[in-house]
Parts: sequence; C-alpha cells; structure tokens
Amino acid sequence: MKHGDETKRILAASLKALMKNKSLEKISIRELTDQSNMNRQTFYYHFEDIYDLLKWTFQQETIQFLDVPENASVWKEGLLQLFNYLDENREFCICALRSLGRGHLKRFFYSDIHSIFGRVIKEFGGKLNASEEYMTFLTHFYTLSLAGLVESWLLGEMDQTPEEIIEMINIFIQDQILGAEHRINGHLKSN
Repeated sequence: MKHGDETKRILAASLKALMKNKSLEKISIRELTDQSNMNRQTFYYHFEDIYDLLKWTFQQETIQFLDVPENASVWKEGLLQLFNYLDENREFCICALRSLGRGHLKRFFYSDIHSIFGRVIKEFGGKLNASEEYMTFLTHFYTLSLAGLVESWLLGEMDQTPEEIIEMINIFIQDQILGAEHRINGHLKSN
C-alpha cells in the first residue's frame, strides 16, 4: 500500500480526471479505484465515500489560501489565489457545483473565504474599536457575499476579471471603513 497522503492525492487526481467527463453522482467507487490502480479497501481506508474524497480534495488544494500572512493588506493576494485555483480547475469545480448543489460548494470554500476576511475585519475593526459581535457579523456578511460572487463568476454569470472583482470589493470595504469612521466621529462629536 502507498503512503497515506500519496494515496489520497492519487485518488483525488483520479476523481478530478473522471469529473471532466461525468457528474459526481455517476462515478462509482469501482471506477475511481480502477482509474487509480487501487482496490476498494484502500479507498475506504481513507474516505467514507466519494463526497468525503471531494471535500478532502478541495481542502488540500485550497489550504494555500489560508497561508497568507496575518496582515489584512494582503487579503487581495489570497483572494486572487482562490480565483486562480477556480479558473485552473473550472471543469472540476463546475461539475462539483452541479453535482452537489450551490450550498455544498459554498461550504467547501466558506472556511477559506472566512479566514481571509476574518483577518481583514479584525484588523480594521480593532482600529475602529468595533465590538466583537459586530466584527463577527461583518465577517459572516462578507464571507457569504463573496462566496456568492465567486460562485456566480465560476458559472460565467459575471463579466469582470478576478482583479476587477477584487478591486470592487476593496472599494466597498474602504467605503465601509470610511462610513464607520464617520459614524464614530459624528457620535463622538455629539457627546
């Protein structure tokens, strides 16, 4: 038997290859293990089912987005890496989206996007003395909004490039910060 991570990567590569021509629900474990030159026991040693393998694949391939330094100023880089990953793996991601439904794919990327925006909100929220509750709300808001944007872009529903989308998000965040500063300064002056 091959080393654990190597085995998982081989299975993931086989799954991605099969998903280029077929929807996820039509791929059998036997077909996957035949493609990987492995037996079913090896597959089940590592994964519960194909959906578990798909989840592992996304998590492994997107872990790089979480490695951006703990600095809000580089959030755009992490987001651009996510868009690049989606673009390079478009067929695979669209197949997963169609097979699993919109909600499932959002959940795969939710933690990556949440991590990226959580850092941004925490840094800017700290400068504005925002409450933890408000920062949690904003992080969730931006995460869900961006997950929807990413999905819409992946499906070809948006004409903007990733760079243009990221710049629009940046403008939106800057406007949000200016509005918060104005609200706080106005509140301080009235007291």
